[in-house]
Amino acid sequence: MGDTKRKRFTTLFYEEEKPMKKLIALALALVLALTVCSAFAEEPITLKIAHIGPTTGAAALYGLATQHGAEVAVEEINAAGGKYQIKLICEDDEHNVEKVINAYNAALDAGAQMIIGTTTSKPCEAAGAQGYTDRVFFLTPSASSTAVIEDKDNVFQVCFTDPNQGSASAQYIADHKLGTKIAVIYNNADVYSTGIRDTFVKKGAELGLEIVSEETFTDETTDFTVQVGKAQEAGAEIVFLPMYYTPASLILKTAADKNYKPIFFGVDGMDGILSVEGFDTSLAEGVMLLTPFVATSEDEKVKSFVSKYQEKFGETPIQFAADAYDGIYILVAAAEKAGITADTTPEEACDLLIAAMKELQVDGLTGSMTWDESGAVTKTPMAATIVNGVYVFEN
Repeated sequence: MGDTKRKRFTTLFYEEEKPMKKLIALALALVLALTVCSAFAEEPITLKIAHIGPTTGAAALYGLATQHGAEVAVEEINAAGGKYQIKLICEDDEHNVEKVINAYNAALDAGAQMIIGTTTSKPCEAAGAQGYTDRVFFLTPSASSTAVIEDKDNVFQVCFTDPNQGSASAQYIADHKLGTKIAVIYNNADVYSTGIRDTFVKKGAELGLEIVSEETFTDETTDFTVQVGKAQEAGAEIVFLPMYYTPASLILKTAADKNYKPIFFGVDGMDGILSVEGFDTSLAEGVMLLTPFVATSEDEKVKSFVSKYQEKFGETPIQFAADAYDGIYILVAAAEKAGITADTTPEEACDLLIAAMKELQVDGLTGSMTWDESGAVTKTPMAATIVNGVYVFEN
């Protein structure tokens, strides 16, 4: 090939190569740009959620249950690698209306954008009221008093309200013809207990249930001989116990000592009685209670939760744990609907979450849930019976 032809060929080669190089460069730039954009688009948003509840003190069983249930949900969500990663901030309120404010302030100082809590009613009233002033959103897994949500638009519930538990208990007893002569033993110093008692008695009267004995106690009561004795003397076929598990365990022990064997019917606060230290669980055989969750359910979601909970904490979850587990998923669903980001302040998040909650329907471990303007949840209660040391749902 002559020099002239070689020169012409080389020139043509480079002239054809230049557009190709440009195309390759453009393609590489486009791929790089898409990769960068994709990386930014998939960057997870960190939500900072605070759990507040009693993890020490007399009500610690409940607070630890809600904290542990929340932790299981957080681990699942973070492992799934979706839109949100959750940072869970945990504070102990010791079931105390003064210390709960310290816990609330500590949670906000740690960067909390919203709160799953508090676990029990009186502390939740106090913290929720402060949150109303500050515009901080609360979703309580288990504080069931109506006072928790009254006059506060920033507090929503996962659990039933006390009035619903009272009326539903009376309805269940009447519908299933468990008996007509009923004794009620309740804590007249506790808003949870009195709230359930009031609606139970009212609904019971409408349904023809006869209250043959009503006896009270306080937080300091440890001897229930009189209360149980009055129920026995009145011939009560059913003893209604709107209370927490500790006094209930003492009442069951007293009844056994008196050889008194009525049907004992309780509410969600009694869930946990099988875990009371030193309590003979055989005394709880046949006890009935309203609850939206039992750990022995064959539902696949429940079985998965129970398995993870037992593996992590070495014990079977009670309803309070399931409520908090659902609560975390509810908050994530509301946050997504509301467009909450890592930079959203608690004050900004509050009104956004309030609006989102009213449009949500969440299917959780404890049922299919919706919420009304008041913050109360709508879901169907079910009755469980303790059989051979486990909860079994009634048909």
